[in-house]
Amino acid sequence: MTFMLQIYCKNKNLSKEFEEGTSLFEIYQGFDLNMPYGPVSARVNNKVEDLNFKVYYNKDVEFLDITSASGMRTYVRSLCFILTKAVSELYPNGNILLEHPVSKGYFCKLCIDRTIGLDDVIRIKQRMQEIIKADLPFIRHEKHTDEIIRLFKERGMDDKVKLLETSGQLYSCYQQLGDTIDSYYGSLVPSTGYIRLFDIVKYYDGLLLRIPNRKNPDKLEEVVKQEKMLDVFQEYHRWNEILGISTVGDLNQACNRGMATDLINVSEALQEKKIVRIADEITNRNENGQRVKLVLISGPSSSGKTTFSKRLSIQLMTNGLRPYPISLDDYFVNREDTPLDENGQHDFESLYALDLPFFEAQLKALLAGEEVELPRFNFNIGKREPSGKKLRIDDNMILILEGIHALNPALTPNIPAANKYKIYVSALTTILLDNHNYIPTTDNRLLRRIIRDYKYRSHSAEATINRWPSVRAGEEKWIFPYQEYADAMFNSALIFELAVLKDHVEPVLRKVPNNSPAYSEAHRLLRFLSHFVPVQDEELPPTSLLREFLGGSSFVY
Repeated sequence: MTFMLQIYCKNKNLSKEFEEGTSLFEIYQGFDLNMPYGPVSARVNNKVEDLNFKVYYNKDVEFLDITSASGMRTYVRSLCFILTKAVSELYPNGNILLEHPVSKGYFCKLCIDRTIGLDDVIRIKQRMQEIIKADLPFIRHEKHTDEIIRLFKERGMDDKVKLLETSGQLYSCYQQLGDTIDSYYGSLVPSTGYIRLFDIVKYYDGLLLRIPNRKNPDKLEEVVKQEKMLDVFQEYHRWNEILGISTVGDLNQACNRGMATDLINVSEALQEKKIVRIADEITNRNENGQRVKLVLISGPSSSGKTTFSKRLSIQLMTNGLRPYPISLDDYFVNREDTPLDENGQHDFESLYALDLPFFEAQLKALLAGEEVELPRFNFNIGKREPSGKKLRIDDNMILILEGIHALNPALTPNIPAANKYKIYVSALTTILLDNHNYIPTTDNRLLRRIIRDYKYRSHSAEATINRWPSVRAGEEKWIFPYQEYADAMFNSALIFELAVLKDHVEPVLRKVPNNSPAYSEAHRLLRFLSHFVPVQDEELPPTSLLREFLGGSSFVY
């Protein structure tokens, strides 16, 4: 007897009946959808599944293409598998590490015991194109974890073995592409022929895997030069090597051996050492008799800018300087003059929500040695008013300005460069899940923000997740274009961080209801966190950047 299911397609706002056991791809065809860039995966009752997933109960289904964040993740995972297969075939004794996103692509380290050349890049790209043309299926296997561990051990894939051995899972999954096996922690496209557009180019001492632009998938993302960002990633990879930890499996094993306290102490010390170096450079910089009088600190949401600025101020004080914080919020234009966004709402993220001429006039006066009365913005009435605070900069004083626009050249166009020191702060996750699975740096910041919003702003994880795309859009417009202008970049991520955040954020994520659009992202984050052995936060020092989000900081915010 054939059982019929009711499937509601969100793309068409329409329900249809299908036989029990029908695949998502067959359902896509049954709804006669025509998605020019997809589908690549689908949300099934707000959980992302691959198109081979078979349905046995009534479901809500939304098909995704690469213009969505989730669809793009599916596309990139599949492309990464094709790359690792090509490398394994061309260099049987070599390996490739998919390290981190940079320059609108993904930086990969090809380990073949020699310097890579352009001929290597050409061979890899050609083999990837052949694999795509062959339209090989991605096959998913679910087996007992011990069986998969034996399989990976036979192939010398120790990074995956460590992760599985510390997962605590009875059953696990791996994927197969031809005679190549690997593991990817999320959906893949049905077959290699789904990959329409990519490129791979030589990039410094590695490779850059290029992907389509989400807004215009017929074109590749432009390569944006990010030398400083790459340097920071590579510096922190060297730190990881000092600690002997490159992957989450390494981290889990170290924590299980009782090394969590040592990891915390060494990681915090390495971070403090970096802050000391930045403070010393600020103190000692002297160009044509002019010293730094203004430190500008920028970075995206939940990057830890506030705690960083406080720790930097302490180090500047040990160098004999007197830091004085200036808040950009006090320089907002009156509310009725605030620019509007495309939805007709006040755009407080815009640079032009600030009174730029007034701000620059006050800065120039201060740097010239004049006394000014600082403003105060009254958020209750939406107007700027006098604060009664008067300020004059003396020889030992240095202004600290922290805000999302701090590195934008339009904020301080006429302030002499010799008087400014620009710092970009972000949480740049450098640990890998395993050699072929990077951790998105935005996940690190999103988890921080979910915890902070829940603890201190009475916002649910659902509300934070729903707002995150607009936060990211503001960052793309107002922050990321100026990060390479920085004199110094500071990575606020800590190697043990996600293991500490785990116990704090999981209960909050579990409160997101299944019928919410945010459930898909909450479910993905919970699956991601399941790979970590939890670490308690008792050993965190009160000055740790994580205290800004978890509580218990010795700083006043």
